[in-house]
Amino acid sequence: MIAEPGTFVDGTFGPDDIVRELKHLPSAPKVLPRLKRLLSDGNSSLLEIVALIRLDPAIAARVLAVANSAYYAKGVRCFNVEEAVHRVGYAQVYELVSFAVASQVLIRPLAVYDIEADDLWKSSVACALAAEMLATRSGQDRDIAYTVGLLHCLGMVAIDTWALLHRPELRLRNTGFPREAIGAERAVFGFTQADTGAALLKHWEFPRAMCEPVRWQYAPRASDGYARMACLLHCAKWLRSAACAAPGAELPPLPAEAAQQMVRLRAGELPSLVNELKHRVDEVSSLLDVEDDGTAALRDHFPAQIWA
Repeated sequence: MIAEPGTFVDGTFGPDDIVRELKHLPSAPKVLPRLKRLLSDGNSSLLEIVALIRLDPAIAARVLAVANSAYYAKGVRCFNVEEAVHRVGYAQVYELVSFAVASQVLIRPLAVYDIEADDLWKSSVACALAAEMLATRSGQDRDIAYTVGLLHCLGMVAIDTWALLHRPELRLRNTGFPREAIGAERAVFGFTQADTGAALLKHWEFPRAMCEPVRWQYAPRASDGYARMACLLHCAKWLRSAACAAPGAELPPLPAEAAQQMVRLRAGELPSLVNELKHRVDEVSSLLDVEDDGTAALRDHFPAQIWA
């Protein structure tokens, strides 16, 4: 069933109602803002970071699995979180944990949006890497940009989860960048996946510096106090869409010039970054080429080292 206008637009149902009903999404993303605070504090020790990662067994297992991938292991396995963090390096631990968190939330198909699990994961990671690239160029916080890019479509996951329980026949048409499915979302709910994603991030205790750019991703210059990061996310979404497009597909319309200027992009610079992003996405795909049963094997054979 395609979206029916006016289903919830009477104002009695909002993003927080969807968030309150979510019983099956993990609370693991709470790790990210706490890890960000630790990494921003020069007095934090590696032991504190490892202790935080070990609070969530699924994240710890995923970190170990990635550290034992061919990209990092080079034939030598490790069996505890501290060694895994040492192996990938202090500077990369935030991205590593972000991948682990996202793998719990973003690797699933979204029936409401007709998006396959692999496409959702690739799109999210590509947007994260694009946001990180743009943050480096514009002098914004790379970790915040990366997280905002990685979790920018979290509201779609929340809406899909809600719909599976209440409206399994619901389908929301996605028209691609820049408006995506906001027309259908507003027709049904009166709000968008961006509003829902921001509400969920707030529920997970993410700071406003991450929640607000997600909320304003479709109207980035309207964000009060967070327009630069919102514009960065908007431009990263264009770059993600271009990099993930099928060969020969027409590129989406470029973001408004004013939004590009907020990110310190010169005229014509954004399209020149597409191939660089494709290369980075390929590298990450290789890095995360970890067999599903590898994590299970770690749990079975080395429980004390991982969970103790």
